Amino acid sequence: MPLNEILALSCIASFFVLLALGIPVALTLAISGFFFGWLGFGSLLFNLLPARIYGVTANYTLIAIPLFVFMGMMLEKSRIADELMEVIGHLAGGLRGGMGIGIVLVGVLMGATTGIVGATIVTLGLLTLPTLLRRGYNKSIACGTICASGTLGQIIPPSTLIILLADILGQSVGTLFAAALIPGMMLAGIFCIFLLLLGIFKPELVPPIPAEERFAMTRQDLLRKTFKVGLPPIALVLAVLGSIIGGVAAPTEAASMGALGSILVAAIAGRFNWTMLKETVYATGRITASMMFILICAQVFALAFRGLQGEQLVHDFFKLVPGGIEGVLWFMMILIFILGFFIEWIEISYIVVPLFLPVLQAAGVDLVWVATLIALNMQTSFLTPPFGWALFYLRGVAPPQVTTMDIYKGVVPFIGLQVSAVVILFYMPGIATWLPRAIGW
Repeated sequence: MPLNEILALSCIASFFVLLALGIPVALTLAISGFFFGWLGFGSLLFNLLPARIYGVTANYTLIAIPLFVFMGMMLEKSRIADELMEVIGHLAGGLRGGMGIGIVLVGVLMGATTGIVGATIVTLGLLTLPTLLRRGYNKSIACGTICASGTLGQIIPPSTLIILLADILGQSVGTLFAAALIPGMMLAGIFCIFLLLLGIFKPELVPPIPAEERFAMTRQDLLRKTFKVGLPPIALVLAVLGSIIGGVAAPTEAASMGALGSILVAAIAGRFNWTMLKETVYATGRITASMMFILICAQVFALAFRGLQGEQLVHDFFKLVPGGIEGVLWFMMILIFILGFFIEWIEISYIVVPLFLPVLQAAGVDLVWVATLIALNMQTSFLTPPFGWALFYLRGVAPPQVTTMDIYKGVVPFIGLQVSAVVILFYMPGIATWLPRAIGW
């Protein structure tokens, strides 16, 4: 085996060793790339690095990331989900599993407005978990519903993951937003069907809201509150996604509309103030900086790996995978699923996807469909133990009577539902490609 190929394999192996030692992923990418790139080429290879980093940081599309993060943080701090849960809970009425379905619907709405998984799960956990337990919900089902609903922001646009995948795969952000919309709603529908079936076959696990609580609010009050609470965030979603899918604005301009709209929603709710604005800007800066730092360090790793002929090595390896391009796609899906047990979606995006991209391009695979498959698959990384972040987020706000094992047991059926959604999308690609084609993209 040539020396360059040995160094390329060592580069990947060292990354996982450093990651296992607990070193932050951005530093593991940079250290592995610099060390083995220097062994292979000395300093010559890294003369190209400034141009690559400038190309990333000057990418106009990525401006949408801090704007969408700002929108999400502003809405999270304005706590619009508080009243949303109350309204949807009453609208569910006496339906068994209705409160769980309400949580899924709030997850959809918060995913479409905030796109921040941690904020959604913490909010839903604080607001709904004690209430669900008080109403007799099974602890594991309640925890699993909250965790799964909180991850919907990963696939339902505007999603930061989709923006990053668009950059990596060289696709239009608007096209990927349109492609992800129906699969995201399909996944939410699968969650709702699961909860309805639980209500039919295991009604003791998901009891309805008690009648005395349902009748405490008059129909007129409920209708008025539904319009007051529901219309502002729905209008914001329609303004952002509608302007992108309708071709009125590019994703970056739509993101700025969303950022401004989130301020207006908070102001209408009477919760906008200077302190909230400062906290939102600070949180936006911190989240954006961490993502960009990983992105920049990933350029070091990618440059070294490509220079060491790693892409050709990967290409040769994929020829050994049985089943042709379909086998390669399934191998990629399984690899992403397994890596999701141990590392975050940002790292998976910048490690795995570039390795497979040349093979997929050479085979002429529809990258819009592939991006949607990857996004749907990577949702599971938030739920899979031992390092699923959704589990940690909920554990931090769960009442004392909820154990870690309750949370782990609760997410298992939802992981299965997400995997089933990936399988459906794999064999029915039109679910993702129909809307972009209908729009003319």
